[in-house]
Amino acid sequence: MNGIFEAALEIQRFCTERRWRFAMIGGVAVIRWGEPQATQDVDLCLLTGFGGESAFVEEILGEFAGRIRDADRFALESRVLLVSASNGVPIDVALAGIPFEEELIRRASYYDFLPEVCLRTCSAEDLVVLKAFAGRAKDWATVEGILARQKDALDWSYIEKHLPALCELKDEPEAVAHLMHLRRQTEAG
Repeated sequence: MNGIFEAALEIQRFCTERRWRFAMIGGVAVIRWGEPQATQDVDLCLLTGFGGESAFVEEILGEFAGRIRDADRFALESRVLLVSASNGVPIDVALAGIPFEEELIRRASYYDFLPEVCLRTCSAEDLVVLKAFAGRAKDWATVEGILARQKDALDWSYIEKHLPALCELKDEPEAVAHLMHLRRQTEAG
């Protein structure tokens, strides 16, 4: 089994045993919804809310090694806990709390990647929103792959509801215009 999938299953089992709400995002979700690509880590969105994050961080660090010094302090400041699976694969745990993240986790579903690998991933729409919000060149390439594979299946009203609100947070409304441009290109196709 692929090391990425082993790490994803390990963190998923850990969260499931505790009845924590979560979803795989990032490269694992891209394998499901976009153009398959190599990924070096596992990205997990874990619903912690605001104020109780330290209990989640402490419990995760009791099982998974931190990748940086003072991983707990960094996690509470940045809302991302950087740990490693037992096989050494990096796992980035986003400490989720805003309504969009809660909805992303609620909408997540399980997908069989391989006979022994069933992982809970975010929806294609949520992945588009996350990647467009991140807005790096590699994220836009990922969005193009998702649009190519999912163009007839995407719920654009959901995307159009959530992306503008997130983009307002970092005062970058051009991401919405860029995504709509890509959508038109894909549909013209």
